[in-house]
Formats: sequence, C-alpha cells, structure tokens
Amino acid sequence: MEFKNAWSRKNLQEVFAFCEDYRKFLSKAKTEREVVEFFENLVKNRPDIKAYNIKNKSLILYKKGTESISEGFKIVAAHIDAPRIDIKQNPVYEDTDLVLLETHYYGGIKKYQWVTKPMAIHGVIVKADGTVMKVNIGDEPGDPVFTFTDILPHLARNVQANKNISEAIHGEKLDLLFGHIPLETEDEKVKEKVKQKVLQILKEKYNIEEKDFVAAELEIVPQGEALDVGIDRSMIGGYGQDDRVCAYTAVKALLDAENPKKHLLVVLFDKEEIGSDGNTGAQSLIIENIISKILKENGVEEYSQIREILAKSEAISGDVTAGVDPNWKEVHELKNAAKLGYGIAISKYTGSGGKYSTNDANAEFVAKIISIFDSDNVAWQVAELGKVDEGGGGTVAKYLAKYGMDVIDAGTPLLSMHSPFEIASKVDVYMTYKGYKAFLKSK
Repeated sequence: MEFKNAWSRKNLQEVFAFCEDYRKFLSKAKTEREVVEFFENLVKNRPDIKAYNIKNKSLILYKKGTESISEGFKIVAAHIDAPRIDIKQNPVYEDTDLVLLETHYYGGIKKYQWVTKPMAIHGVIVKADGTVMKVNIGDEPGDPVFTFTDILPHLARNVQANKNISEAIHGEKLDLLFGHIPLETEDEKVKEKVKQKVLQILKEKYNIEEKDFVAAELEIVPQGEALDVGIDRSMIGGYGQDDRVCAYTAVKALLDAENPKKHLLVVLFDKEEIGSDGNTGAQSLIIENIISKILKENGVEEYSQIREILAKSEAISGDVTAGVDPNWKEVHELKNAAKLGYGIAISKYTGSGGKYSTNDANAEFVAKIISIFDSDNVAWQVAELGKVDEGGGGTVAKYLAKYGMDVIDAGTPLLSMHSPFEIASKVDVYMTYKGYKAFLKSK
C-alpha cells in the first residue's frame, strides 16, 4: 500500500496561512502555563466554548452538541508540556568569578543538543503573599540571553570525547551561565561579589530575591521565534512542537467545528513527558472530574451514568510521531513509518517491544477513523515509532482507554523530536487540523 504526497496547488495558500498563525503561537507559548493562557484568550469571546482551567497547567475545552449527551463525547486529547530544563530551588552559585544556576532537566532530552545555544527563562514565581509573578527573560526585545557552556575540542579527549554520547554532557554540568560583573564595594567582608551583583540586579530590575526561587517554576527554553525552514518555506522549525502542534490543531478544529452532533472536548494535559503523573497529568482524575461537572450541568448526576457515557465516547490521542529522516532511515521499517508531507499519521498502537504499555485501537475504530478522514479529503498515512525492538514510546491514549472508550493515536510527524528545534511539514500540520476537525464533526 502506498500513500500520496499531500502537497497540492489547490491548498497551498490555505496551508501557509494556517501555519503562519501556528508559527506565531509556537513562538509565544513556550511553557504549559503560557499555552493555557494563550488558548483561554483565544476562546474567551466564544460563548459556544467553555474552558476548564486545571491549576493553570492543563485545560479542557467543551462545546455542546445537538445530540443527547448520553450518547457520549468526541474527544481530542494532547499534551502541552515539552522537554526542557528547569531551574532548581536553590540554584544561584558563584565559581571562578562567574555566576551559574543549578538546573534539573525535564523529560527525555539529549543533553548535548542544549549546550552552546541561546536560552530564555520563562515561568512564574509565587511570592509569600500569594502573588504570582510572571517571568520572561530572553524573549522580550532588548533582553539578555543565557546559555549552557561546553568544553572546547582541544581539551575534550579525556573528559568527554571518549565517553558514550549519553554521558558526554552530565546532568549536573547543565548549569546556566548567568552573570559575571562583581559588586562594587569597599567592604572586604563581602564574599562572592559576582553573585551579590547578580542578586542586586534581580532585585532592582525584576523584583526577584534569592529565596523566591524556592516557590518558583522557572523553565529554561530555547530563545527566539519559530522559523520557516527550507528554501520553499515548506516546514516549520521551533521548540515544543511535541506536542503543541497537536494541541494547537485540536483547539482550532474545535473552534471551527460548526453545529456538531456530538458533544465535543479538547483535553490538554500536562506532565506527559515524565509519565503523565501528578495532579495535572493524564493519570490523575482531572478528565473524570471535569466531565462529571459537565454532565451535572446537563442533568446527569448518577455515577453509573457518567461511566456509561465515558464508555460510549470516542477519542483521538493527538500526539506526534517520528518522521523518517533520510540520514537515519535504518531505525524505521519504512512501509510503516511516517514521511513528512504525507499528512496526519495514524498509529494503531504505540508502546515498545511486544506492544508493552500501549493502547491498541480496535480494528473497527481504525476503519471508522479512516472513513471519516477519507470523506473529508484528509491526507493520512500509517506510522509506528521505529522498527520493532528499536525503541518506542507512549502517549496518553491508554489513560483515556481505561474508561472503556475507543481511542486511537493520530498526529503530526516530526524530525529532530525532543530537540530545541523540531521540524514539521506545514502540510502535515494542516492535515492534522483537518483530521481532527473531521473527527469532531462526525457522528
């Protein structure tokens, strides 16, 4: 079976217009909190959509359908956290007249990809009185940037060059270069003058004190905008496309799904990159709690009815998959691998090895999804995450499936996944939007 390239002169203008808005979103929203805020602002003037904010880090959007809610929901779920590097709670130290910040990486990063690049700091600090202070240093005009340093090749032979690539940059060496000028003082008792100067700047310019780092969520993310890639501008390169490309396309699909028959949900989870744990992840009860609230607002209060309605629901787990990289084709079984430019990628199952830790979609539901896509001229392809026994990965699909609903994975193929600069084909982004919209509109 062969799949068709999705590029066409007929949809070129539409594809590029859609992806320009997506590129701007990707440039602006670099943390899960910023994504939640972006989407809340996007839907605030839409009376047909109700937003449920979970601790500013997860979001559920609901649109009412014309059918009885007892027939279940159509759900598209994605995650809005992304691999990154977090600042520790007691991070500031001085060494060799330089000030650095201690960090702890989040999710499955290749640590060597994050050094010697300009970085920004995004996040929040919560003051003692409960005031939440937003932080964005590095992406505002005129801001300084930060970086992780690396050893020069001339001196790397023993300390780095002969090591396994996963050990070349140790996690404890990912300390952020943060300042260098010493405090001007005649008091000889003052120690760590560079650190004191840095703390002075933080206090005077940003109203940040050293103790504020304890109650903070500060994320180190790649600095700068998402960019068009290729001489033909056919691709988008930027940070956080896993999985904000599926989050963005799902929300846009919900906005544009007019007069739906089924009741619709877009669920945007946090913490997927570290196992979906915590009270904002897919393993928590947030989806059950919010759906229970929605059902009560629609006159359904019996817990047994709630379970029945969840079991009747259908869901797409919107998550990215690996696109075939011409330089690394050997990790794929090419007949069952996603190629850039061939549309949304359907994955019947994810997991690893012998399909461990996965939702394996029922064949009947796979056939239904394909029929929906075909009827709406959505370009699609099938994909597995690499060869059997090559590696693998998981999504939130299995956490939705525990309610008894049919679930399938479908999302955008990426190159350089989990790197600071992931690549997506614009036509695949657009077809992901079209696929989600077709699903949400279907009966």
